[in-house]
Amino acid sequence: AYLTRYLPEDIAVTAADQVDARFHARYRARRKRYVYRIWTAPYPQVFRRRYCLHLPEPLDLEAMRRAAGLLVGERDFRSFTTSKSKVKSTVRTLHALELVAREGWLELLFEGDGFLHNMARILTGTLLEVGAGRLPAEAMAAILMKGERSAAGPLAPPQGLCLLEVLY
Repeated sequence: AYLTRYLPEDIAVTAADQVDARFHARYRARRKRYVYRIWTAPYPQVFRRRYCLHLPEPLDLEAMRRAAGLLVGERDFRSFTTSKSKVKSTVRTLHALELVAREGWLELLFEGDGFLHNMARILTGTLLEVGAGRLPAEAMAAILMKGERSAAGPLAPPQGLCLLEVLY
């Protein structure tokens, strides 16, 4: 409660632990979990528009799941990051990439040991291209092999992406 009064209204501290003075939240993370939320109904979500992508077009979820399966594991995700990224390595392990559809919502759940700049949004944009039929699911292997940002799909808008959890 004490800490909360010093934070913006949209941030809440639910737990806190004492850590070593040398602890670095970014570099000590073992895994991260993200969700990308898509509202698929024909009408927009007025009160949630800042937190989801509205995409009323029909999507081939089975094709998207096949494509997602090709991305899970240790891969070089160079094609799925901003082209000007200057990280030492673009190899990451994507432990899980699940698509959950229910009651007008489609959620893409990502869990990995780390994510490159815009990686989750570019993966989402590419999977949406597959779902719309503009890209075959099997193209994911070629996109990974090419290693160029131009090979992947568009960058999905930021509104749908949310960091769910960081595991240490």
